[in-house]
Amino acid sequence: MHLLFVCTGNTCRSPMAEGIARAMANKRGLANLSVGSAGINALPGSTASDGALLVAMEHGIELSNHRSRVLDEDLVAGADLILTMGTQHLTRANELGARGRAWLLSGYAGDHARPISDPFGGDLEVYRGTFDELSEEIGQIIDKLVQQGKVGSS
Repeated sequence: MHLLFVCTGNTCRSPMAEGIARAMANKRGLANLSVGSAGINALPGSTASDGALLVAMEHGIELSNHRSRVLDEDLVAGADLILTMGTQHLTRANELGARGRAWLLSGYAGDHARPISDPFGGDLEVYRGTFDELSEEIGQIIDKLVQQGKVGSS
């Protein structure tokens, strides 16, 4: 199964989500779960923001190789599940053909669909808050995927 996380610039929330999901999948031995990220208004080739890099590093997650990319039809077609940070990202994913495979990240595992806070321009505490928010949601999502038999250990 391939998960695709989507935000605006693909430098803060979605790279952190990608790193968190990859780390959780590795820790649980979920070899059949791959992850990626993109942004609806990304500047292709940009690195993760300093805040995202530093907060991820605090958790042992390496984002230094991340390069932003724009959400397009090919990325949408290659994803089994698309998890977006806000409604505008969900709308764009659906416009590109994701209907039925795209959800607000916070709403996929439960009934509390809401945007994930955007740390862009904030200090490290703001990034830490977003990282924690993403970690909680992604943990629930991975639990749900395992329970549904969509991902499992190798």
